[in-house]
Amino acid sequence: MKIGRFLIGGKETYGFVKDGQIATKEEIISKTGIPIPLSIKEFLFDGWYKEVVSQNPKLDYSVKLSDAKILAPIPNPPKVICLAFNYVDHAKEQNLTPPTEPAIVIIPRTTLNGTNSEIVCPSFVKQLDYEVELAIIISKDCKNIQEKDTMDSIFGYMVFNDVSARDIQAQDKQFGRAKGFDTFAPCGPWITTADEIPDPQNLKMTTKVNGVLRQNSNTANMFIKIPSIVAKLSRVMTLERGDIISTGTPAGVMLNKPDAVFLKDGDKIEMEIEKIGKLENTVRFVH
Repeated sequence: MKIGRFLIGGKETYGFVKDGQIATKEEIISKTGIPIPLSIKEFLFDGWYKEVVSQNPKLDYSVKLSDAKILAPIPNPPKVICLAFNYVDHAKEQNLTPPTEPAIVIIPRTTLNGTNSEIVCPSFVKQLDYEVELAIIISKDCKNIQEKDTMDSIFGYMVFNDVSARDIQAQDKQFGRAKGFDTFAPCGPWITTADEIPDPQNLKMTTKVNGVLRQNSNTANMFIKIPSIVAKLSRVMTLERGDIISTGTPAGVMLNKPDAVFLKDGDKIEMEIEKIGKLENTVRFVH
């Protein structure tokens, strides 16, 4: 199942996506009689989603996706956690060895952004970079979880662009401010539920800038695999339902490249992960 959050006719809603059509919250209520809540987080994690799916309702998917503005699927996650240098090919291009424990940065939820939206960058940033990543959505609170149990704590997956201001990163010698700007985390375009992705460690992932291929890899190149990521992080902090964990980026970013071509005003970014979806965003520099 693919589940997204939308703005339709000026009104926010959520619903299921199939073949370019949406079955909105209102249609789900009409077809099932289940009084699902206003909040997508409550719908996903408080039992309402399971109740709806158990009915196997015959939905019409009556709204065209092209008539909706697609919003970031989870508007207010408890945490957004990003991993650094977690792909063998990316670490190699940086002359690094991938860390055996997650190297993380926690970014504010105000970074979240939807597809077909602008990545708004202040003009004092001179080295704006992209990072295609597979993001995990945590389905339930968990602490000190065992690797064998981690897949039961994952609700689904989405595409995540971990936008980074490399000059700020170099200046600060850490990631927080460089990745923390508003709109710097486009994600979505929706959540694809875990049951649709039996092997999340074998998904093709690409980035194109103005139609030119920049990243071309596979989640198989992840160094710390998804079960281990979740288990290791849960030893440090309680993972909460709705948390977003972005699992790192492969080779092809501009970081430390002598001939780096950083993002410019008006650049079009397309990021796609097999079976998950595509993000499309435009870079906009502002004074």
